[in-house]
Amino acid sequence: MISQIFRSYIMQFTQDRANKLGDTDDSLDLHSFSKMQANSVSNDSQRASMSKQQIFLENMQTPPPVENQEESSEETLPSPEMAISISKKRSRLPKKAEAEEIGSFISVISKLLCRIPAVLLVLVIVFLWSSSTTVISGNIFHLCVSSRKLNNLYCLSAGTQPNFEIPVSIVHNTSNSIVDDFVENPVRISDNFTGNGRDGVVANAVKIVEEQVRALRSRTAKGNSGGDCNGRGLFVYDLPPKFNKELLAQCYDMVPWMNFCKYLSNEGLGEPIMKLGKGWHQTHQYSLEPIFHSRVLKHPCRVYDQNEAKLFYVPFYGGLDILRWHFKNVSGDVKDSLGLELVKWLQSQPPWMKNSGKDHVFVLGKISWDFRRMNNTSWGTRFLELDQMQNPVKLLIERQPWHSNDIGIPHPTHFHPHSDEDIVKWQLKIMKSKRNNLVSFAGAARPGAPENIRSVLIKDCVSADTWKCRFLDCDSGACGQPESIIELFMESEFCLQPPGDSPTRKSVFDSLVSGCIPVLFDPFTAYYQYPWHLPEDHTRYSVFIDQEEVRSMEVNVVERLMKVSVREREDMRTYIVYELLPGLLYGDSTSVFDKFQDAFSITMNNLLEMISRLDSTSVN
Repeated sequence: MISQIFRSYIMQFTQDRANKLGDTDDSLDLHSFSKMQANSVSNDSQRASMSKQQIFLENMQTPPPVENQEESSEETLPSPEMAISISKKRSRLPKKAEAEEIGSFISVISKLLCRIPAVLLVLVIVFLWSSSTTVISGNIFHLCVSSRKLNNLYCLSAGTQPNFEIPVSIVHNTSNSIVDDFVENPVRISDNFTGNGRDGVVANAVKIVEEQVRALRSRTAKGNSGGDCNGRGLFVYDLPPKFNKELLAQCYDMVPWMNFCKYLSNEGLGEPIMKLGKGWHQTHQYSLEPIFHSRVLKHPCRVYDQNEAKLFYVPFYGGLDILRWHFKNVSGDVKDSLGLELVKWLQSQPPWMKNSGKDHVFVLGKISWDFRRMNNTSWGTRFLELDQMQNPVKLLIERQPWHSNDIGIPHPTHFHPHSDEDIVKWQLKIMKSKRNNLVSFAGAARPGAPENIRSVLIKDCVSADTWKCRFLDCDSGACGQPESIIELFMESEFCLQPPGDSPTRKSVFDSLVSGCIPVLFDPFTAYYQYPWHLPEDHTRYSVFIDQEEVRSMEVNVVERLMKVSVREREDMRTYIVYELLPGLLYGDSTSVFDKFQDAFSITMNNLLEMISRLDSTSVN
């Protein structure tokens, strides 16, 4: 049940431990372990096809691989980054013959171009430019086709593209973690290093991640404590506009092929979707920052005197800062500049200096990896790698499991209710929905990522009877309209949610909001991500099938799901709709809830509770 990324962390750790520490008994905690992670990701695709014994021997007998090292052997398979694979070495032409061949080819092309009217040629070029965009970085050439641009992380997320090394932090301050202050008798990686072998190390590392998530769950606020603001003041920084408002104003050219503004209008909710009814919007998955900011400004515990505050909210739109540079040919220094300016500004503020940012919180609308750029890549920023950013709490749509101050909160969905009544009406509607499909999958294959299980799932789905599984191909542009996805999920019992370009998926929350039971294949997709919004017992709201079983074709997913009884499905759906659903939604900026807590309320209540406990602990 360990993700491939997670396995690679453990493998490299064991090798580094053996090489650097030898037989010493010095303890190495989780955070020291996280500093060694970066070297392990580059050979993920090769290890995916090897047995555990082969991997173990490789780690014990060979040094860590050199990144981007080219193989000289003719028989060695090329790396996934290569655009063309060569299975057999071709005999080389003499230089003169080669030059003649090239000249002849150019001559033919020139003659063909001359026959094409200039106007027609211009129109073709304009069409290609308007319907696609090219990303060039080093030896990477990637074309984003318009039919998938908007809906695909492959084109919009920095550092998460298939075949790219995932940025992993090597900087972590372990002494000032708020979450670590709540963990009693923390487990160390070294506790099980000797005697239990690699399996013991893996199990122990998983235990640490689970312990962090469990600690967050155990300290959650009891009930709806949003109205209790005694000693729980919330101060919202009024940042210079360049850190938020001016980023929003750049929406018109943030993405080259479209005007992104319609997805950021209405305080981040996007334009209304009339077909789905009241409260439904064209919300983009990266809109969390303005959505959260608009709600924080109206929070009942907000104070305007810094001396009355316990929690300090920094409304920096770091995700939009990444997105605005994503398709522009600029240096890493340019990408990092705004984050560095923000840190400099914060260091001039008395509250920040008082506790070194430990009582500060950031909400970032992209995944953690996008803010942890490695030195040899050009994707994203290094904002969360800065020393000054190790103390604050970071709320993200996907957390990095080794950073305890990263806390996952739900992706924004398309539904933003205004009142309890809006939620109740939707609950009744989806409980009555006729579910004609046993299984559905909305997504696209990842041909450039052979370790991804999507192709296997698509094959199982399309080969099944129509009523058993329905596939919505996002590669064809079928996922361009949110209502198409929501309607599909409302008609399905189970929704397949394999990892995409990163472990998490917005689609998991779309399926839950639609009453469709998510089928997960990697525990990092949800189980280790959202401690405040999803329960520890994941069997109550999801089905888990190990992706290794799918990859090796040991299981047919559709046939496995057919064995889940009708009673089990009904029980899970009832729990999802009546217990989970309200807490996965972000209400609109003027929403008022008496009966329910939405995702924003749950998050803020837990933040204030966590800071209050921390403050009382320091006093005692």
